[in-house]
Amino acid sequence: MFHRLLVRGVNWIGDTMMTLPALRELRRIFPGARLTLMVRPWVADLFTDTPLADDLLLYDRCRESFLSGVAKLRAGGFDAALLFQNAFEAAALAFAARIPRRIGFATEGRRFLLTDALPVTPATRRKHQLYYYLDLLAQWETRLTGQTQVNYEAPDYRLPVAPTAYAALAAKLPHLERSGRSVAIVPGAANSRAKQWPATSFAALLDRLADQDDLHLWLIGAPQERPLCDAVRRAMRRPERATVLAGELSLRESVALLSRCAAVVSNDTGPAYVAAALERPLVTIFGPTDPNQISPFSPTARIVRKLVPCAPCQLKDCPIDHRCLTELTPETVYQATLTALALA
Repeated sequence: MFHRLLVRGVNWIGDTMMTLPALRELRRIFPGARLTLMVRPWVADLFTDTPLADDLLLYDRCRESFLSGVAKLRAGGFDAALLFQNAFEAAALAFAARIPRRIGFATEGRRFLLTDALPVTPATRRKHQLYYYLDLLAQWETRLTGQTQVNYEAPDYRLPVAPTAYAALAAKLPHLERSGRSVAIVPGAANSRAKQWPATSFAALLDRLADQDDLHLWLIGAPQERPLCDAVRRAMRRPERATVLAGELSLRESVALLSRCAAVVSNDTGPAYVAAALERPLVTIFGPTDPNQISPFSPTARIVRKLVPCAPCQLKDCPIDHRCLTELTPETVYQATLTALALA
């Protein structure tokens, strides 16, 4: 039916992990199609070791023009474009590139740019985000075949890690295998200060974990989160017990590290969703966001939060006293981490 199929991916790591089951369903529906995944450069490493895409097409609207993106799509000779991204620009690119079939949810005023403008029903909006993308596939499959076989009962969100990724990690951290059990701590949040549990609270948690001599503590994050990770480490009573890796590892190496950890403690941000896809014991700290809408999807994941009247507010900066996170105690997160470690 389609020989060359483009998928426009989403922008952030956590959101990208939510698309994995839908990508697997796409492989099932079109087993013979060549699948190209158009993504931002900073999420591309997530797909290096997966069979979910035959090709990766990088596009960064902050560094290249709209016309550059159109040229890339025209060169691909695509029969159809499936848009996970809801933005107007995603549909405009596919339209301008003259891709014959353009499929996506009718959002952001882009209905006229799509050949298959699928409705976002109230039921879809209430679902966890993982099912949002599955609903897109289910609607399109139904339109093509009259029915859908999308697997809602056991969506496959797993993320594989290749031996070469472990080798790259070992080259940077040669003592990892001999360092005992590892716990990764993620004190940052890529696009929201309001999601960040206070640095002093993370330091207090690390102090409690540092009392267990068999644990090696890693502070991880993006390069721009290095100052935050350094501040957390300095605030510890025994800073020598933690190692800051923010900015030291590629995304692919970070995935390999997370897969080797006995537990991961994170704000509601990308590495938490990666850890869930790796089926690692995970504690995710929630504040202004709604875990019913999007949260790490795994039986090994647990959520800790302080229920306050103003949460979830979905704001990126708290206009008052940030009580949803400042009132969440290090002891609460520590006890949840001990429970997670017991699963390792």
